[in-house]
Amino acid sequence: MPASPRNLYLIGMPGAGKSTIGRALAKCLRLKFVDADHVMTHRTGVSIATIFEMEGEEKFRVRESALLAELSAHTGMLLATGGGVVLLKENRDILCASGTVIYLRAKLEDLCVRTQRDGKRPLLRADNPRAVLATLLEVREPLYTEIAHLIVDTAGYPKVNKLAQEIAHRLAQNANWNTPAHPAP
Repeated sequence: MPASPRNLYLIGMPGAGKSTIGRALAKCLRLKFVDADHVMTHRTGVSIATIFEMEGEEKFRVRESALLAELSAHTGMLLATGGGVVLLKENRDILCASGTVIYLRAKLEDLCVRTQRDGKRPLLRADNPRAVLATLLEVREPLYTEIAHLIVDTAGYPKVNKLAQEIAHRLAQNANWNTPAHPAP
């Protein structure tokens, strides 16, 4: 019996392109695409920002960990994670143990441009979102690189589909990655 296809996990900062690139990459690889933040908002019936506001970041991270543990039990999917999922060691362990982790790396300037009109990101609802992004990047960058099987710079790729094809090509070169024999539902 062939091995189950490993999951693909996209990690990176808010605005790195996890959802956008993830959809294109999942289509390219014929995997089911799942966005962890969308699953969370669908299940709770409220936005991530509302969860942060009502429960605080710590309780949100507990919810996020439980969701990751649940979703990672499935195989053959591409999961776009929340940007802060790497903050907890148990999450990093789950990601590494159950799939191939792709870090979508973006420069601070690009992150600022990509998130400037997005009011949905609770941590960026600040007087100086650039300073917040810089601080988050400083804390998270070492965690992203620590667990990444593949690091992809998102700058210089104006077309999402071209970047998705490049990632698919790089995955094909990786002996730890296998694709399903048929498309995901």
